[in-house]
Amino acid sequence: MTGADHLLSLRTKLRSMRSESFGADPAGARMERIRRSPNFEDGVFQNPVGARTRPSGSTLEFAKVYFHKEQRARRAPKGTVPVHGTTLADLAAPPASGLRLTWMGHSSVLAEIDGRRVLFDPVWGERCSPFPFAGPKRLHPVPLPLAALGPVDVVVISHDHYDHLDMPTIRALAGTDTVFAVPLGVGAHLERWGVSPDRMHELDWNETARVAGISLTATPARHFCGRGLRNQQHTLWASWAVTGPEHRIYHSGDTGYFPGFRDIGTEHGPFDAAMIQIGAYSEYWPDIHMTPAEGMRAHLDLQGGKPHGVLLPIHWGTFNLAPHAWAEPGEWTRYEAEEAGQAVALPRPGEPFEPAATLPTEPWWREASRPIAHPWRRPRGAEGVAETSRGDMDLAGER
Repeated sequence: MTGADHLLSLRTKLRSMRSESFGADPAGARMERIRRSPNFEDGVFQNPVGARTRPSGSTLEFAKVYFHKEQRARRAPKGTVPVHGTTLADLAAPPASGLRLTWMGHSSVLAEIDGRRVLFDPVWGERCSPFPFAGPKRLHPVPLPLAALGPVDVVVISHDHYDHLDMPTIRALAGTDTVFAVPLGVGAHLERWGVSPDRMHELDWNETARVAGISLTATPARHFCGRGLRNQQHTLWASWAVTGPEHRIYHSGDTGYFPGFRDIGTEHGPFDAAMIQIGAYSEYWPDIHMTPAEGMRAHLDLQGGKPHGVLLPIHWGTFNLAPHAWAEPGEWTRYEAEEAGQAVALPRPGEPFEPAATLPTEPWWREASRPIAHPWRRPRGAEGVAETSRGDMDLAGER
């Protein structure tokens, strides 16, 4: 055996020893399709706009901020996070308007659209991690057991990070009749976990699948991928536009702000509801996650530049993934919605609502929040014009 053969054999053995939760690398015909993608260049998937995918600045500086005792306390609720208690009963009757959304926490949303049920980024696990004993643990329980959710027509995955693609959840769903719509390359993980290829629609950006009378289009996003230390960037990330006979909805997945939202809105919008990532942002990774202000800007871009439909904030409240205060995304989004005149839904985890009906808008997080700063607050001048300012430490929600 040559040295090269020995090295190849060692790599094969190491790969075979890798925990199942890490998933699988694309290979064979799937990898050939990836290489043919117009979004794959120089051996990796490319973002629509350049993005730094690793934290900027000093690792030591970030560690000091992230692990500081007082800072750690602000990133978690001070008490029990209120979860909607009657989710199962509320879902028993079909939505009167034909469209109902139920935020289950983080980026997991059940969308009932024109008689079909679409489940986005379902994560029912206790931790978003490859290990059951380490990694970010959920800050509130799931609103109802996955088995109680009932039949789902299609499960949509935005990308393969652990807080969006959860192996135990996928394995449970693999035992049902549901179909999966995933970005290109992500199907390799699902196959390893028991999903047959004939139940998958694996899409590149701007490709569309039709499932049970609705269209699902993988649209661009500005993010990255990977489930291990050896991140090959061979699985795509995506946002999703879903169109039914009467309604249109959008799920951002994880993304930094980029001008492409306008193009998505022109092609697939305007949307009755947009599920927009507004949490886990940081100055250390400004290109791959949006602040609530950027999330509002993205929503308006999707809607043709003016308030329209309903914004549902996602990617916050469930896992501690960034240095900001736990309640900050909710407060900041509420503020931005008021400033923009945009309708926003702020449900408790598990609280169903119909965008065409009365929206949940109460700041439920305040009962579990510590005091937070309001650096986004723009004081009004003498003529009511917003001025740029930073500062103020307040109790959550006071303006």
